[in-house]
Amino acid sequence: RTLAITPRACRRQCPSLKRDTGRKQKLVVNRKHKRGFPLACHSWDELRVLKSVEPLSGSRNGFGMDAWVRFNAQSQSKDKLFRAAQYACMLLGYTLHKSKAASDLLKTLSDLEKHLSLTRKFLRLGNSVEALEAAKRAIHLSDGVLRLCLTISHLNKAMYFACDNVVWAGKTGIFSKVDQQKWSQRSFRYYLFALLVSLTRDIYEICLLMDNEARNQSAKASVSVNSSHDPPADCLSSLATSSRPPLMWSWLLRNFRQVVTVLQNNPPLLLDLLKNSCDIFIPLDRLGIYPTGPGFVGACGVASSVLAILAVTHPWLKLKP
Repeated sequence: RTLAITPRACRRQCPSLKRDTGRKQKLVVNRKHKRGFPLACHSWDELRVLKSVEPLSGSRNGFGMDAWVRFNAQSQSKDKLFRAAQYACMLLGYTLHKSKAASDLLKTLSDLEKHLSLTRKFLRLGNSVEALEAAKRAIHLSDGVLRLCLTISHLNKAMYFACDNVVWAGKTGIFSKVDQQKWSQRSFRYYLFALLVSLTRDIYEICLLMDNEARNQSAKASVSVNSSHDPPADCLSSLATSSRPPLMWSWLLRNFRQVVTVLQNNPPLLLDLLKNSCDIFIPLDRLGIYPTGPGFVGACGVASSVLAILAVTHPWLKLKP
């Protein structure tokens, strides 16, 4: 049994390969290790290097966990689009209700919102597995605060998705005896706690970046002071007499400017902070902790969905880890 890779890939791994052929190099497969070695290699060192080359035919281990995570990730962009449409229907229905529009149009928007919500619940089937895998990866982070926040957040998301799957099963009639209201409240509790932990992580990231910014500014200031000439004595005395304790508003203004600078230099952190800040009003309203009404909830849902779509379409805007 043989495999084939391009000559460029062979030459990258094995420098002694000749360039005089345009055909694909044949690889003899070692059945024990499932690796391929080019016939043109002459040294065992080159063979050891080429042991890291994986066969192009793929693994025979079946549909594993990584494959399931990659397959399930394809539905995330669809979920974000349906989410934006769902909350847009909520916002539009609230606006039309305020303007006393026709009841048939309001009923149509309400039914469309319910269908979009049910479709999103179907697309989220199996997301608990992906959240658990993310929690397992977060355990190995070196930063203790990030490790704690991300692990707890992913575990709460896993519970939220599990409760949401139960609600979907009840609405579709698979489990008709399920108390949908109770399971919906449970899912929003887990969702709220996950958002609170995510916001805590964002604030921690901002504090770290602010400390780094302050250290950089102090280092630059010390270098500039050391490089400049010493001021005269009368100037020092005038500075000492004119110095006053900083006021609270000046301290707040300085920190606010520093936060703005940090967020401007870190668009992924700004995007995640805005998205979580908009999302947190949704479970607060559904749980009755801080009722804001369908109009405000719809606006927050549309805004957070647009920000999430931006993070999906532009991966560099996604906060890592």
